Amino acid sequence: MTSPSPSPLPPDGTEVGEPASRTWVEFDDPAAEDTRLRCDLTWLTSDYHCIFGAGCPGIDADRPDDGCCVLGAHFTDEEDRDRVEAVVRDLTDDEWELREEALADGWTETEAGELKTRVVDGACILLNGPGAPMGAGCALHQHAVAHGLEPHTTKPDVCWQLPLRRTYRTVTLPDETEYLEVSIGEYVRGGWGPGGHDLDWYCTSSPLAHTGRSPLFRTNEAELVELMGRAAYDVLVPLAEAHLAGIAALRAVPEGARLLPLVVHPATLAARAAAGTRDGETES
Repeated sequence: MTSPSPSPLPPDGTEVGEPASRTWVEFDDPAAEDTRLRCDLTWLTSDYHCIFGAGCPGIDADRPDDGCCVLGAHFTDEEDRDRVEAVVRDLTDDEWELREEALADGWTETEAGELKTRVVDGACILLNGPGAPMGAGCALHQHAVAHGLEPHTTKPDVCWQLPLRRTYRTVTLPDETEYLEVSIGEYVRGGWGPGGHDLDWYCTSSPLAHTGRSPLFRTNEAELVELMGRAAYDVLVPLAEAHLAGIAALRAVPEGARLLPLVVHPATLAARAAAGTRDGETES
């Protein structure tokens, strides 16, 4: 007996929703006392990858070419802002289409009391349009690539962390001892706040963005190391590989297909069904 196959990949990027069930793994942080990592294996072993400029419908249907760069980026703290500002000062006219606009009127603004990058003509001031010398895309991201840097070192935290989300909570045990729980998971629509449910399209739950050739924990290694530390990432990798091996093993048993939606992201399942590949199959 097998479960029904996911629907073919819709041409309009229709989302299939977030997993009703997820597989999480927990382990002590090798580099931090009284800290425990909680990682979403269903998400981290998915085939998600960013498709900006490669068929991304954008979060605003009226500006499909701008991806998720239409709202501007809020800074998490002064350190985040200062790090980005240092890169902004190094951008040249060839790298940044709206540099003269920024020099004249600034590149940041305040919204509801919080500092963020300015929105100019409907998009972030740091977004280059198709006619820019560097081509369409984030000037900070393009600067990083051109100079051999990791993009997470040049972009605002909220930008480079997407599609990953790190959250914290303090856990109190029955003996009244406590530890810090650091969760690494999917940046779902709700992660944007109440307005996240009003976005015209969102990538993490769409099969359109689940066509990567390697699992997310591999393609986003640099970002994960920044979020959790190298030592913790090195613990995560064999656990994620074991999860993928378990998915492969499910295909070998009669009831395996029925269990796949419990361990594989539904958008990955739908994308693989549309592409004609086997459920859970991926490259490492």
